[in-house]
Amino acid sequence: MMKNNLLFLIIASIVLLGCRKNNQNNGDGCYLNSTARSITHDGLNREYIVYVPNSYNGSSSVPLLLNFHGFGGSASEYMLDADLRSLAESDTFIVVYPQGSCLNNSSHWNACPIGGDNKSSADDFGFVEAMVNEISNNYAVDLQRIYACGYSNGGMMAYGLANYKSDLIAAVGSVSGVMLDCAGTITHPMPVVHLHGTNDGVLPYNGSNDYSSTQDVLDYWIAFNNTSSTPIVNSDNSGGMTIEHYQYNQGDSAVAVEHYKYIGGDHVWFNTTYQGQNTAELIWNFISMYDINGLR
Repeated sequence: MMKNNLLFLIIASIVLLGCRKNNQNNGDGCYLNSTARSITHDGLNREYIVYVPNSYNGSSSVPLLLNFHGFGGSASEYMLDADLRSLAESDTFIVVYPQGSCLNNSSHWNACPIGGDNKSSADDFGFVEAMVNEISNNYAVDLQRIYACGYSNGGMMAYGLANYKSDLIAAVGSVSGVMLDCAGTITHPMPVVHLHGTNDGVLPYNGSNDYSSTQDVLDYWIAFNNTSSTPIVNSDNSGGMTIEHYQYNQGDSAVAVEHYKYIGGDHVWFNTTYQGQNTAELIWNFISMYDINGLR
């Protein structure tokens, strides 16, 4: 239920059960339509920040993009680091920054189904579905154009949704994230764009004992989508870092798998541009080409 906007903007930037970082005034007065909201799901009070662009007038349905913060992050701070609101204005879509729940005093996303050796009992898939239902009840959302992206653990969540909520999600993007070993039953070809740095010390580019490599993740989606196994490769270093771009095209329903390889890049939401496009633009320009049926 929507409550007083000011109250929830404060709530979105303070510590909740030890999960949040303290937030300073970030000079965010340019985007007055960023509103924090709360729903109850699975016995927990869950929050998210939604930005409805001024260009939205309700006369026609618009896309919805969910952008998930990393482990230990807060939606309010992440919204400033991974900001898609100017794109939401220019291209008229609603962007949402959900807030993860607590795990050992750190916010997190449970990107695999509950059970087995999963250390979290958070029903984040159910929370996302409830959140999308609430937003679509309040706004004209194009239900065939709901997208998910995220950074680090948020990228894991985007992949989790691709696997377990493919009836809801049309395409996904991951920044410095990885897909966990809990693949589900996917109901349609899934466009994927993956951005990763070769010097990532948290989720290593070449994988570790705990996490798959970037190429393993790409290979999974290349095989699932039946794309070409030979990529089109380009590169650019005009933004101050060499970035290689791999395109695996000609998949089922004309979907593609794309990868941006940041040579020497760390575990970050990248600030470096590729051919003049920042990280938000690279993700949006890719995923927005698709709806749940494939290439639009």
